[in-house]
Amino acid sequence: MNASSNSNQNLYALLTYPIPLVGIIILVTDSMKNDPVLRTHAVQSIALGVVLAVASVVIGLIPVVGCVIPFVWLGITIYYGIQAYNGKDVVIPVVTDFCRQQKWI
Repeated sequence: MNASSNSNQNLYALLTYPIPLVGIIILVTDSMKNDPVLRTHAVQSIALGVVLAVASVVIGLIPVVGCVIPFVWLGITIYYGIQAYNGKDVVIPVVTDFCRQQKWI
């Protein structure tokens, strides 16, 4: 793998977390869905997006806490995105284990 494709891989991995749509695009694009690193990040980011959406709805029912949810969501996704961009294995508590048990990654 050359430096350009590695940097593209890191960029795609970064973008999957704050923008789960990028993960969906990776999973339907033939040239990228077979890359194990991109597939792992794509699946985890989609699962994380679902978990955060459900948690946001439940926690959003509490008026005082509901206003900080978007900032927490953004912080979490940026953190995992930076970890992915730096080439680290992203392990999201509960989400990663669930994805592995389902054999998605």
